[in-house]
Amino acid sequence: MSEQKTGAFTGYEKFIITLLAILQFTVVLDFMVLSPLGYILLDKLSISTSQFGLVVSAYAFSAGAAGLLTAGFADKFDRKKLLLFFYTGFVIGTFLCGIAPTYHFLLFARIFTGLFGGVIGSIGFAIITDLFPIQVRGRVMGFVQMAFASSQVLGIPIGLYLAKEFSWHAPFLMIVGVSIIVGILIVAYMKPINAHLKFQSQGNAFQHLGRTISKPQYLQGFAATTMLATGGFMLMPFGTAYGVNNLGIQEAQLPTLYMVTGLCMLAFSPLIGKLSDKVGKYQVFLWGSVIACVMTLIYCNLSVTPLWIIIILNILLFVGITARMISASALMSAVPEPHDRGAFMGINSSVQQISGGIASLIAGYIVSETATGYLENYPMLGNVVVVAIIITGLLMYRIHRYVIQKTAPVIESKAVI
Repeated sequence: MSEQKTGAFTGYEKFIITLLAILQFTVVLDFMVLSPLGYILLDKLSISTSQFGLVVSAYAFSAGAAGLLTAGFADKFDRKKLLLFFYTGFVIGTFLCGIAPTYHFLLFARIFTGLFGGVIGSIGFAIITDLFPIQVRGRVMGFVQMAFASSQVLGIPIGLYLAKEFSWHAPFLMIVGVSIIVGILIVAYMKPINAHLKFQSQGNAFQHLGRTISKPQYLQGFAATTMLATGGFMLMPFGTAYGVNNLGIQEAQLPTLYMVTGLCMLAFSPLIGKLSDKVGKYQVFLWGSVIACVMTLIYCNLSVTPLWIIIILNILLFVGITARMISASALMSAVPEPHDRGAFMGINSSVQQISGGIASLIAGYIVSETATGYLENYPMLGNVVVVAIIITGLLMYRIHRYVIQKTAPVIESKAVI
């Protein structure tokens, strides 16, 4: 759409970026809001912690399975129609969560939501890759990735407030309301996105999936995503418990920690995106990895610490994590060919979801809880995360070299013109 873009975005492009960011916000919030509701669900549904853990992981694993099952079909349809189909399923699944009367109904609803919601992110990234050239993709990813910070700043506090004032169903119904508005905007204003259909290869969906999985350069990307998710998801499951039981954070102080961190990431995400376009995506990824390594080693070896210090360290840690996410997403988007983008993004999303679930399980085996709630072996967990970050850096370097070789002839031809 904008192969020679280097300056400001058009009005329609700004609309697409904003729409994808809000869409991603609803999907991320649907996934993240469940964990803070845990203590309410344990009481209201009379379930155990293991049952609640199954509800959380059910979404991730069903999302991963859905990405693999649909990857072969992802490049055979207009991306707008594909997005609407899966977003409709996501809204229905979230609505079912909002009316779930029992544990088993909620478990089914989370699996159903994951089957549709887990594919939406990959479709969004495919749309970004179709509509925006590599030179500005970092800026676009920076804005879209603000969805994660926004969910911390706006979504989770509002969701918890609604849960306390009304019921635990209310946050899901709120997400449904916002999602319906987003769906109407997609129908009314998003143009068809079907240029990739001109490059269709022969064969059915399963053959297309097989060819995508078998390409060596794509396998490098999937390997990098596996390690990227492994390092990113290991600290998440026990972050709150570590903060409360090891660092001495009061439960009432947790919203402050999340909100301040989220606000800072709202400011940093667009800046990181612009920086990745200006100085280089791999360079930003590398510096983000260095920051993440240093802050992980510091954070995982703390004892009881004042809140203000924890907030500063947490912000720096998330700066490193966010820099890695944005730059890696932008760099990875340049790997697939136009006719493989949907399949590649779908498989990549599945790999990320499944790897994240496995990483969480591994973290559970490394960390152990004492009778007082204190988490042991957290420094060891930090060391494992650092090793994963270093390995990811090496894998991403190979992706970086491949993208340079792939895009250099295109950039040189534009320079001649």
